[in-house]
Amino acid sequence: MSSSEWLDVPVGLNADRWITRRNCRTVLAVGHTVTSCERLLEAVELLEPDRRVQVVWTQAPDAFGNGVADFLRATGGVVLPWEQARRERFDLGLACAYGSLHQVHAPVVVMPHGAGYAKGRTVSGTMRPYGLDGQRLLHNGRPVAQLIVLSHDQQLDVLREQCPEAVDVAEVIGDLCYDRLVASLPSRDAYRDALGVSPEQELVVVASTWGAASLFGAHLDLLPRLLDELPPDRFRVAVLVHPAVWFGHGPRQVRAWLSDCLDAGLLLFPPDLDWRAVLVAADYALGDHGSTATYAAAIGTPVLLVESPPQLAVASNAPQARLAELAPRLQLDRPILDQLRDGARARTAVADVVSARPARAAGNLRRAFYRLLGLTEPGAHRALTPVPVPHGWHRP
Repeated sequence: MSSSEWLDVPVGLNADRWITRRNCRTVLAVGHTVTSCERLLEAVELLEPDRRVQVVWTQAPDAFGNGVADFLRATGGVVLPWEQARRERFDLGLACAYGSLHQVHAPVVVMPHGAGYAKGRTVSGTMRPYGLDGQRLLHNGRPVAQLIVLSHDQQLDVLREQCPEAVDVAEVIGDLCYDRLVASLPSRDAYRDALGVSPEQELVVVASTWGAASLFGAHLDLLPRLLDELPPDRFRVAVLVHPAVWFGHGPRQVRAWLSDCLDAGLLLFPPDLDWRAVLVAADYALGDHGSTATYAAAIGTPVLLVESPPQLAVASNAPQARLAELAPRLQLDRPILDQLRDGARARTAVADVVSARPARAAGNLRRAFYRLLGLTEPGAHRALTPVPVPHGWHRP
């Protein structure tokens, strides 16, 4: 992007000539993927009502960057070209991924974009969680971030082992996404009504992450089976597809692959609908090693896992690993309805490993932001609200 396309407002050498509110602290929200942007937006909302703060956005380079530009435009925020953003100075930088953060001139806060740090890789025969390692967290031997947000004390132990240089800048904050799910539970009936699920029906949600080992990648034939085997007057079947699938393959292609299922009544929720409303509305969840099934179990939804390939690497201390130990497996050679009923009696307790600071993530994160900004924290902040009811939603 050329310098002629750079913005003069609200940041830049000559910004004071054009801005209306002066002396604001500037916060740069760095989006890498649609998934990370969704988590980032919730963190930004803790700061942006403050009249002393100006938030601007940018898109950092990432292999899964498809869809990010549209997402950022839809926020209504000011979006800086990356080439400009990495040449400006800011009072705070926020991100939910790691790429190119060493180029950001600000105290940087790095937050997870899923349930903990689940993906792993084997190093010298030992499983190492991705995201808590020096390759991601250090640049020239020093931490890239001023604050590394953790959801559980166990992650601090992993960090101490894998990247001791970053321990002093890490803090156990909790899981804001989980807290928002819990805050949304009282709205369950409103979500179900908006999604077209009648009181007499049970909602089965199929949740897939991305990649060849995901449910969408390896077990897509499960969807027509569910529609064939579950009586439509008693069940609705829905699917939540990871944004990396939507934008990696293209929304048109995803809908085309599922067109027969959509004709048969499958509910396919677009990536701009808050998936947590669907999860709260569910009676059952079928999932894989992604975070969505883990969050479903954490709020008490019965979960059945579809077997992942044995070579799949999931960190042993991650919430997804606890779910894999305890949740029943869907047997593809058995009728599905009976397994759903059995699964309803085998609820899986994972909430205690999803967050070590339940109901406290928003307050903890907000205090940390203001500490880094050098501002006094406003005296009160709003309690977490339920995620929006998807009014006007229609099947794509």
